[in-house]
Amino acid sequence: AVLKKRLVKLVVNFLFYFRTDEAEPIGALLLEHCRITKEEENVFSISFVEEPERKYCFECDSKEQCQEWIEALKRASYEFMRRSLIFYRNEIQKMTGKDPLEQYGISEEARFQLGTHKQ
Repeated sequence: AVLKKRLVKLVVNFLFYFRTDEAEPIGALLLEHCRITKEEENVFSISFVEEPERKYCFECDSKEQCQEWIEALKRASYEFMRRSLIFYRNEIQKMTGKDPLEQYGISEEARFQLGTHKQ
């Protein structure tokens, strides 16, 4: 394993990484179908379902910063956002009796549905 110092920036569900002396990213990780794992007190890793043997490790300045990154990255996936939307849409509908997305022209047929597969 080779350690390289990189700056990272999370934008929606992409984790861009940069050389410390350059403004343009040298790459990006799409945070879908991935596993975020705490490796050590201030180290976490990202691995992907399609490539489980390849792991990207990140070292933070503190364990608190490491935990913040882990939480942010876990919330960054489309799947997490979709589940959150479904959950809050249903909660609002229970409380108000109205579909909060109806005003935006999203019909019953186009409702976001959770899959039946278990995780």
